[in-house]
Amino acid sequence: MLNIIEGKEQRPKKIVIYGPEGIGKSTFASQFPDPLFIDTEGGTSNLDVRRIKCNKSWNELIAIVKEIHANPHICKTVVLDTADWSETLCTNAVCEKYRKNNIEDFGYGKGYVYLVDEYARLLSLLDQLIEVGINVVITAHAKPRKFELPEEQGSFDRYEMKLSRQVAPLIKEWSDALFFVNYKIYVVTTDTNKKKAQGGKRVLYTTHNPTYDAKNRFDLPEELELDFKAIAHLFETYDVPAEQVMDYDSKDVTTLAFVEQLKKKLEEDDITEEQLQKVVAAKGHYELETPISDYSDDFITRWIIPNWKKIVETIKNEKGEQ
Repeated sequence: MLNIIEGKEQRPKKIVIYGPEGIGKSTFASQFPDPLFIDTEGGTSNLDVRRIKCNKSWNELIAIVKEIHANPHICKTVVLDTADWSETLCTNAVCEKYRKNNIEDFGYGKGYVYLVDEYARLLSLLDQLIEVGINVVITAHAKPRKFELPEEQGSFDRYEMKLSRQVAPLIKEWSDALFFVNYKIYVVTTDTNKKKAQGGKRVLYTTHNPTYDAKNRFDLPEELELDFKAIAHLFETYDVPAEQVMDYDSKDVTTLAFVEQLKKKLEEDDITEEQLQKVVAAKGHYELETPISDYSDDFITRWIIPNWKKIVETIKNEKGEQ
């Protein structure tokens, strides 16, 4: 039977933001609803945000996205910072898997075929975050590429994402909006008839232009101020699948579910409740005697789950010293 849906669907958004280094891409992304950064390049150190550092392994990045999908109430927005560094992790993983020194060693472009397949797997996992009610933001650096006009009419620089020619189209097609961030420069003529550049205001470009890539599916103006308020209306409401909706008024039921999930993780990693209590107490979050059943759901989802790997490492290291 056909499942016909009429009209617009309000759902979480897939946003890509790219621009020159230091222009404020990560700061802008930090203004999205309840963001959790997956930091692949260490560029969020000066931001007051929640982050999971992931700069060593592609498999670790995949595992983090899967973990967030399994715990969708950790955040409302996942920010992958940045696309180009994540592509580097992906490239390294492909080369390691096939025992090549670099992506060009495959010959006949076969290495890039593997790269595209692997990166598409990440985008598919990010799509699954959308299905459970989480916005996804990807940041990327920009690079100019010289574009030659036909019939020797000249050339100009065109900004695009600092990605391979194989991965960049994947991300552009995947996104609901591709925003280009840059400084708006005006050229004025002085009294002595000289041309002088002025301005420097940061602008968000939302539609395609010969000098940069951009797009949006929301009928936005061509230029916006680099302020989340300019696009905040896109995130006011969206539909979450019924099976993902939890009754937050039933706090006891919600907390019990999180505690049971935590106990399952303890069992999987062969860790006792007492060992976890020691780590929590050492960090000053709860008294040592506090049972994990008394931990708040907010503490479990916002501190324990995001830091689970570090907690396990701490406990294993203490075991080794004994």
